Amino acid sequence: MTAIPSVQYTKNGELTLAYQLMGSGRKDLVYLLFETPNVVANWFIPEHARFMERLASFSRLVITDRRGMGCSDGLPPGVSPTLEGLVEDLLIVMETANAWPATLLAGNETAMVAMLAAATHPDGFEGLILWGPSPCWRRSDELPWEASEDQVKASLGVIRRVTSLRSWAQVWTRDALPSWAGDPDRIAVAEALSALAGSAETWYQDQRMFYEVDLRPLLPSIRTPTLILGRSDVRALSRIESARFLVDRLPDARIVELDGDDALPWVGDADAVLNEIQEFMTGDREAPSPDRVLVTVLFTDIVESTKRAAEVGDQAWQRLMDRHDDTIRTLLLRHRGREIDTAGDGFLATFDGAARAVTCAREIATSVRSLGLEVRAGCHTGEVELAGNGVRGIAVHIGARVAAAASPSEVLVSQTVKDLVAGSGIVFEDAGEHELKGVPDRWHLYRVVSGKA
Repeated sequence: MTAIPSVQYTKNGELTLAYQLMGSGRKDLVYLLFETPNVVANWFIPEHARFMERLASFSRLVITDRRGMGCSDGLPPGVSPTLEGLVEDLLIVMETANAWPATLLAGNETAMVAMLAAATHPDGFEGLILWGPSPCWRRSDELPWEASEDQVKASLGVIRRVTSLRSWAQVWTRDALPSWAGDPDRIAVAEALSALAGSAETWYQDQRMFYEVDLRPLLPSIRTPTLILGRSDVRALSRIESARFLVDRLPDARIVELDGDDALPWVGDADAVLNEIQEFMTGDREAPSPDRVLVTVLFTDIVESTKRAAEVGDQAWQRLMDRHDDTIRTLLLRHRGREIDTAGDGFLATFDGAARAVTCAREIATSVRSLGLEVRAGCHTGEVELAGNGVRGIAVHIGARVAAAASPSEVLVSQTVKDLVAGSGIVFEDAGEHELKGVPDRWHLYRVVSGKA
């Protein structure tokens, strides 16, 4: 049997994250396990062990479980992970393992983690290798092959109602792993891997979050060189049509469509998959420029500041502004926001996580009321150009216009922000469509009601 690499741990706050290290290649490859996450259990499967050993033959390989799954800490009952939290976990593992920058291998659900990570932290990734990826698992005009609302509900319902993992594994291998279908030993392996990854409720909470994610607006921001892999005849878990959709929208991506109908890369013709990965890893490729990056911008503005300044006088107003600025800077520090500008009577800040930006905005709106002030705030996620200590680009203008549309003590966000914080517990109300001055099209905005990331 293959010698199992030692399990190591790192922390993101109170959460313990499990990972392994092996190989001594010149380049780091981070393997974010998907569908069967458990850094120990997968080594007992000869096909997967061989797959990982081959990866380590040409790389320094980091293998990791995401929060809530496998050997990493579980989440409390009823709690879903957030995409932002999963990106944070990945970055912490990479830093702990001294794998920065690295190429990231991810698939199916973890491909979404990989895409958001590369968009928000382009300096951390030399390349992406995405197996069976999709930007959104829900059907739309652009993605008509993805699941309808009824299919989503049915799929999640099946997960939550599982009482016999063996019966589930029989259906799963039939649909997703035809090479294993009908083989009692293989079906037992699929059952064991699922159980060791997490309980039925854990899987339900995990998949529920991923079904709410839509990364389509962010795709042009992902400039990391990307290899997209998939098998042309797979019809469960991932569809090759989604991979084709992505390659047409990622700035630096190519797709390799392989023969076969098994939905996991290490089942079936794994050598064909490994050959493509090795060629991508060992070839000379230019690192992406970090001068453009995906961020969430937060704008705040004091309501009727001129009127209030006239009421209290210049000196009192300046003291009040100092307290206002101190309050906001404290909250930006708490939520890891970066202050960009304080032009006028408000702040512009950026965050590498949308949920932290929204939570910070809510706390700002609440905290400054104790000073006798009200602010309006807005958040938008998009690509910006780094210009010295500042940022510029259409995303900045959109964020400013979203904030301008807010009422006193109100936080408004764009559709993109709402989609990215799925599973965070933040609650929104529909604020309707708006025309944003100087920005094309009409924009759907949402009012932040409650919740904290």
